[in-house]
Amino acid sequence: MRRRQLLGLTAWGTLGLVTAACSTPGPSSGATRTAYGSDPSQWADLYRPTGTPRGVVVVVHGGFWKAQYDASLGEPLARSLAAEGWAAWNLEYRRVGNGGGVPATLDDVAAGIDALATTDLDLTHVLALGHSAGGHLAVWAAGRSGAAVPLTGAVSQAGVLDLRAAAEQGLGGGAVEAFVGGPLDATVDPLQQVPLAVPVRCIHGRSDTNVPLSQSQSYVSAATAAGADATLTEVDGDHFVLINPSSDVWRTQLDLLAALAR
Repeated sequence: MRRRQLLGLTAWGTLGLVTAACSTPGPSSGATRTAYGSDPSQWADLYRPTGTPRGVVVVVHGGFWKAQYDASLGEPLARSLAAEGWAAWNLEYRRVGNGGGVPATLDDVAAGIDALATTDLDLTHVLALGHSAGGHLAVWAAGRSGAAVPLTGAVSQAGVLDLRAAAEQGLGGGAVEAFVGGPLDATVDPLQQVPLAVPVRCIHGRSDTNVPLSQSQSYVSAATAAGADATLTEVDGDHFVLINPSSDVWRTQLDLLAALAR
């Protein structure tokens, strides 16, 4: 996806017209693809840095869990991370409309992260970086028990972290209800899973009209009250500034990741 196209969009509905046209059928240049299942959406692209990686970052794209949004959203971030010395694992998964939803999407994210065990990467530091619905999936994955590859931290970029409130507010045009497919189970809602044993860093644009700032505020408030290590960084900008690798906000996120890998 061209950066100028992304930054000019203000709603996921419009964004889908662009991402649908630039879905990548195979690994992009410079990446190695690993399939972690038989479904066409069960894969991850690995971007390696020059030299020894400083850690691994699992990039989890957003799009309100809908099939029209794909891992091309995470590709620019993965490339930038590799240039900054990280091994970046750009993860695709089944979404609502192509076999996803609860539990398939969650199963895929878990399996996709665990597939890192098949690589030669040092898994001492494995962080998740997720935008919007990807923020939900990143923080959910950080709370998994019995994982083959446990996450050591997560950065939520304007994440949907309070599913109950998101459903009440109608975020994504009923996206939560479509994703959950029934009564909301506490085990899929990050807000109801605090405290986590690993640190969570939330970052959110003050002008975000797609996922309100209150989503991150509520999560961090609940997490810290429960004794968890969670922080919120508020930045100037909208929902999409967080996934613009040329922005100052991206540098802030790189700093958050670096601190989590120390």
